[in-house]
Amino acid sequence: MPAPLAEIRGEFHDLPASERLTLLLEFAGELPDLPSRYADHPDLLERVLECQSPVFLFVEVDDRDEVRMFASAPEEAPTTRGFASILQQGTEGIGVDELFAIDSDMPFGLGLTELVSPLRLRGMVGMLERAKRQARLRLDERAAAAAGAASAPPGDES
Repeated sequence: MPAPLAEIRGEFHDLPASERLTLLLEFAGELPDLPSRYADHPDLLERVLECQSPVFLFVEVDDRDEVRMFASAPEEAPTTRGFASILQQGTEGIGVDELFAIDSDMPFGLGLTELVSPLRLRGMVGMLERAKRQARLRLDERAAAAAGAASAPPGDES
């Protein structure tokens, strides 16, 4: 598990169960607004169908193979916002290989199973799986672009 995500998990486990929901709600308040490049183009975001609330996300992978996740969840869905914020903060700047190595059951390890329904936790699993799939897609797109550039005839700048 990447260090930022392990640290977040540790924060939950350091609290008594009765205070973990409060921490989740604090994370909900920390979910940043989408940058304009996504807020102005919602068609670029992918809906996470496993979530009851309308959650959308997009994953970028930079040229150093570091991940950046952007998410949108409604204010009236604080549990879902909290999960999106945890994933966003816990994956910020990690390598794609670290993202791919995160166990899909990670959300169930936050110590919230007695406080949050399994359906909501499966929504977070859906967010994680979408993030992994999008990261793979970004890598595939970059590889295809590189292969296309390598196979272009000299002087062809298309």
